[in-house]
Amino acid sequence: MVAFGFVLAGLGGLGAYFLPVFQTAANSTTIGSGALPHLNPVTGPTQPFTVLLLGSDDDSKFMPDRLNTQSMILMRIDPESKQATMLSIPRDLWVPIPNVGYGKISTAYQMGGAQGAIAAVESNFKVHVDDYVWIGLNGLVNLINRLGGVNVQVTNPVMDDFYPSDLNSAGNPYDYYRVAVLPGATHLDGVHALQYVRSRHGDVRGDFARSERQQQLLLSIKAQASHLNVADLPTLASAFNGEIKSSIGVDRLRPLLSIANDFNGSNIHRVVLVPPYTSEGFAAGQSVVFPDWAQILPLVHQTFP
Repeated sequence: MVAFGFVLAGLGGLGAYFLPVFQTAANSTTIGSGALPHLNPVTGPTQPFTVLLLGSDDDSKFMPDRLNTQSMILMRIDPESKQATMLSIPRDLWVPIPNVGYGKISTAYQMGGAQGAIAAVESNFKVHVDDYVWIGLNGLVNLINRLGGVNVQVTNPVMDDFYPSDLNSAGNPYDYYRVAVLPGATHLDGVHALQYVRSRHGDVRGDFARSERQQQLLLSIKAQASHLNVADLPTLASAFNGEIKSSIGVDRLRPLLSIANDFNGSNIHRVVLVPPYTSEGFAAGQSVVFPDWAQILPLVHQTFP
């Protein structure tokens, strides 16, 4: 799905930690010029910034340039106050997509790439996005494996008889198999962590529960990555093999890493747009999530400019 399960569709506080890790991985992938000004690698960033975290199913069912985002997480990081917010955007949110028309917000990436996804988020949520990070399925798996796995406290079981068997390009990407993640403290490798955040069957709360699991996994990755330093980044980069793309330049990796440990669970605010902010229904013959902008926008603008 979005590699993060994505994860998350509205993650704000982890950016300070993940951006440096993800970005280094992207040093030979897709790094462009970011919207943020050049940052002093010694002093680090001081102004708040917003990053859109994107995750996609990128297996052989899809053309490489025609991917939807299964996860969209909007992240706001304030280095000075050491506060962060992560906001998960439902993948089925029914919105006007610039230059396309109404559709699920997950299709904006398919239609216009990262800039298309950014445009859809900015125009509907009335916010400014400074940068983006995109990750594919194997990118997430490889990242977690390189970190030695992650520790997760599972509160609700994940039971899915129709989990897609699509990580192995040699197999049939339309096959399914059964997965189960039972309640309790557990250590997950990359494949099982992906199952935990990607599964969408067997949970009565559907994608809302998945968004919560994706946010939880990001926090677990942050905790596991707390021992990393700049010298570890080239090793991490080799694990991704094109599975991460970003607009954040390498020159900003070091200052971002320098503020990472200032952020912890107590100052990271997590938001999922569950009802009454959204409601489920049908549009154009498909199941969608309708936004209540009168409630969403005041909530979003408490944190995101």
